[in-house]
Amino acid sequence: MKIGMLTGGGDCPGLNPAMRGFVLKALDYGFEVYGVREGWKGLVKGIVEDTPLTVGRVEEIISWGGTMLRSSRTNPYKDPAQLQAVKENIKAFGFDCIVALGGEDTLGVASKLWKDGIPTVGIPKTMDNDLDQTDYTFGFDSSVAVNVDAADRLRDTAKSHGRVIVLEVMGRHAGWVALHTGIAAGADYILLPEIPLDLDALTAHLKVAYARKGYGIVVASEGVELPHVDESEAKLDAFGHVILGDRAVGEFLAKEIEKRTGFETRSAVTGHIQRGGAPSAFDRVLASRLGLRAAQCVYEKDFGKMVAIHGTDVVPVDIDAAVGNLRTVPKELYESIIPLFNK
Repeated sequence: MKIGMLTGGGDCPGLNPAMRGFVLKALDYGFEVYGVREGWKGLVKGIVEDTPLTVGRVEEIISWGGTMLRSSRTNPYKDPAQLQAVKENIKAFGFDCIVALGGEDTLGVASKLWKDGIPTVGIPKTMDNDLDQTDYTFGFDSSVAVNVDAADRLRDTAKSHGRVIVLEVMGRHAGWVALHTGIAAGADYILLPEIPLDLDALTAHLKVAYARKGYGIVVASEGVELPHVDESEAKLDAFGHVILGDRAVGEFLAKEIEKRTGFETRSAVTGHIQRGGAPSAFDRVLASRLGLRAAQCVYEKDFGKMVAIHGTDVVPVDIDAAVGNLRTVPKELYESIIPLFNK
C-alpha cells in the first residue's frame, strides 16, 4: 500500500513523534509512506518527496519540534481548481490513502475527502486541545509547559516592581491552554473565550489580591471576546478564521486594568513561542501511540477515522464527528476551579 502523509495548519510539538510512530508501524505492514510537503498545499502543487520514509529518516525525530514535512494553512475546498488538483495528484502519485496530521481545519479537509471517496485517516494535533471525540491532542501539554514557565518568570518581575501582568496565551474558541496554565501557575484570574468578560469583576478581584500581596498575574486566552470590538473587517485566514494576533487581547486588558485600578500593568504574549521547541514527554508518548494506531487503521482499511485517546486507550473514532463540534471548556469546570484564584 502506498500512503501519502502530510501535516497541516500551525506546527506544534508532537508532529514528528506522531509521524515516526506511524512510519515505524507502517513499515511492519510492508507499506510505503511518502511525505507530502507543506500540508494540503503539497497535494495541490504536487510537492511530494521522491523516496518513501525510512527508519533512518524518522528514528531520531522523536525529540524534534515543528514538522519535518513543513506545513501550510491551505484549504483546497475554498477553490474548486485546487480541490481538483488534490484529487488528480492523489491519483497521479498512486496513493491508496492520505494520512493527515492536524487540527479542526486540516482534519476537516480529510473528512470531506473521505466523503468524496478518498480513503483518509486523521491524527489529532492542536495546542488548543479543542478537537472533539478525544480527551487530549498532542501539542497541548507542551504549550501549557511553555506558558507556565513564562507565568512563573512574569511573577518574579511583577513582585519586584509591584505590577499586574497579563499573560496572553493561545486559544481561539476553547480556553484549555489558559485554564491549565492559570491553574498550574497559580494565577490570580483566568479569562477564557467560553466565559463572558466581566471587567468589573476582574478589576475588583485584582484590587483585593493587590492589597494582600502587592502584585497580580492574569492569564487570558487570545480568543476572549472583547466588548465593543467590531471584527467584521478583520483579516481572515484560508479557513475563514479571524487572525487573532491582530486583536491584542493582552494589551487591551492591561490598559483597562491600569485605567480602572491605577496599578501599573503590563502584558506579555507567548505567541509562536508556544509552537516551537522539543515536545514534552507526555506529548511524545501520546503522539507515538496515536501514530501507531493510525497505521493499524490503514492496515485494517478502517478509513474515515481519527485516532483518539479515551482515558488511557487509543481508539479510532469517526473523523466527521471529531471535527463536527469544538471541545470547549464547560462552564461547570471553570466554576469548580474558581476557589483556586478568587481570593
